Amino acid sequence: MNSMRTFQAEEHTELYTACRSIAGPERWDRLVGDRKLSADSAPLIRDLIQAGGQGMPKFLPDLARLESTIEDVRRSEVTIPEVTSEICLNPTVRLLDLSWKNLPPLLARDRTETHTDPAPGRELVLIWNDPVGKRVKYRVASQNDLLALKITDEQISTESAAKEGNVPVGMIDSIIDEAVQEGILLSPFSQLIRDQSIFPLNDYVDKSFLSSHSFTLQWHITQACDLHCRHCYDRSARSPMSLEQGIQILDDVRVFCRNRHVMKAVSFTGGNPFLYPHFPDLYRAASERGFSIGILGNPTGREKIEDLIAIQKPTHFQVSLEGLQAQNDSIRGEGHFDRVMEFLKVLRELDIFSMVMLTLTKNNMQEVIPLAEILNERADRFHFNRLSMVGEGANLMLPEKEEYIAFLDSYEKAVQQYPVLGLKDNMLSVLSYKKGLEPFGGCTTFGCGAAFNFLAVLSDGEVHACRKFPSPIGNTFQQSIAEIYDSPQAQRYREGCRACHTCKLHAVCGGCLAVAHSFGLNIYDEKDPFCFLND
Repeated sequence: MNSMRTFQAEEHTELYTACRSIAGPERWDRLVGDRKLSADSAPLIRDLIQAGGQGMPKFLPDLARLESTIEDVRRSEVTIPEVTSEICLNPTVRLLDLSWKNLPPLLARDRTETHTDPAPGRELVLIWNDPVGKRVKYRVASQNDLLALKITDEQISTESAAKEGNVPVGMIDSIIDEAVQEGILLSPFSQLIRDQSIFPLNDYVDKSFLSSHSFTLQWHITQACDLHCRHCYDRSARSPMSLEQGIQILDDVRVFCRNRHVMKAVSFTGGNPFLYPHFPDLYRAASERGFSIGILGNPTGREKIEDLIAIQKPTHFQVSLEGLQAQNDSIRGEGHFDRVMEFLKVLRELDIFSMVMLTLTKNNMQEVIPLAEILNERADRFHFNRLSMVGEGANLMLPEKEEYIAFLDSYEKAVQQYPVLGLKDNMLSVLSYKKGLEPFGGCTTFGCGAAFNFLAVLSDGEVHACRKFPSPIGNTFQQSIAEIYDSPQAQRYREGCRACHTCKLHAVCGGCLAVAHSFGLNIYDEKDPFCFLND
C-alpha cells in the first residue's frame, strides 16, 4: 500500500505564499513589483531563474510551478463525473515533473514540522481535486501511484499487470483500491444495493444503509472440531475440500468483488479452521489475492498465530464464550473458559483485534453483563447473537420475549459502562429507534445481511444465505458466486419477510430469520417473534 504523505491545499486566495515566505517579503515584492500574478507561472519563473544568482534559493522556480499548478487545479472547471461505468482517471489529476525534491512539505501552513531540505533531483508530484473531500490534494507520486495511473490509462487488466510484474494479483488490486480511496481514480458505485421498493428510505433511515462497500465470505472450511458444544447447529458429516477447490473459490470471489466494485473479505471458520490440513496454504492464497482476513475459531497455539501474522495479520480473531465459567464450560467443555482467557492475552500481546461471541439462551442471558465486566480489560469487542434452535441447539431455549426486552434495556445501559460491549442483534435497532437514538445498522450494518453483503460456504461447496439455520442457495463447486448471488433463491432471502417490507426500520433491522425459523414460522412472511416495535 502507498505510505506517502498526502497534503491538502489550504483555502486562500493569495498565490505563491510559500515562495514569498521563503524568499522574504521584501525581496519578493521587489521581484514581483506591481505585476498582478496569475496562475500562469511562466513569466514569474523566468524572473526567478534570472534572480537565482542574487541569493534566491535555486529551488524557488520549481516551488512556484508547484504552487501555481495547485491553484490551477483548484480553479479548474473540469467536471468530475459523479457516476462512472468503470474505473477511470480522475480528470483533474496533474502529474508535475520537478527538478527538485522535497518541495511539497514547504507548502504546509505549519512549517514548524521537521522535513528534509530541498535537494536537486527529479521528483514527480501528483495534484488532484478530491471528489469526496472537495479539496485539492497533492503528494509525491509513488511507484504505486504511477502504476495505478498506467494500468487505468492503458486499460491493462490487473491479472496481466500482476503477471508482468511477477507479483500476486492482490497486490495490484490493493494499489488500484488505494488510488480509488484517495480519489486519484474514480470507481463505479457498489453493485451490492438494496431494492428501495422493499427497503424504503425515510426520515430515520438514509441511503447509506442500502449499499454495502464490502462483501464477506464466511467460510466453513472444515467440519472438524475439537469441541462438542451443546448448541452446535451443524455436526453433519461433509466431504472435505481440497486445496485446489479452495483456491478456485478464492479466485471466484475475488472476480465477483471486482465486478461488483466492493472490497473483499473472508472469515475463516469451521469447525475449527486450524484443523483443516491446508489452512496455512489457503490463508496465504487469500492474502495473495488481496483479501482482508478474519478468523472465527477456538483457542490455539501462539506459534500458529505467529505463522499467520508472517503471511498477513488477521483483521480480527473471534472466539466464543457462553457465560461465566461454570455456564460456559457446561456448554463448551471443561477448561474452555480458562483457555479462552489465556488466549485473549496472546491476542493482545500480538496486537490482534480480539472478539468474543456469545450465543444467547434463557440460561445465560443474565450472565452477559457480568461477563462483559470481566472481558472489558481483556478483549476488544464482545457481542451476542440469539440462539438458533437448530441442530443440537434445538435442545436449548431462548428467553421469553418480555425477559429479552428487559435484558436489551439493561444491555444498552451497560454499553455506556463497558466499552467492550458491541451492538449486533437486530432487535437493538428497535430499541435505538424507540429511545430516539441514531440508527444502528443491525447484525451486518445493513440489518439482516443474509445473501446481501455476505454468504456462508461449507466445506463441500454448499452455499447458505445464513449459517445459523438451513438456507441453501447453491453450490460453489457447481456454480459461480455471481450465479448464486443473483439467483431467485438468494434474492428471496435478501428481501426478508414480507411483514417487514413496510417497516421504516427494515434496512437496519429485518429481524433474525434464524430465530423466526427456530419457532417454526414462515420466514418469508412472518417476522421475528421478538420484535417489539409496536408493543
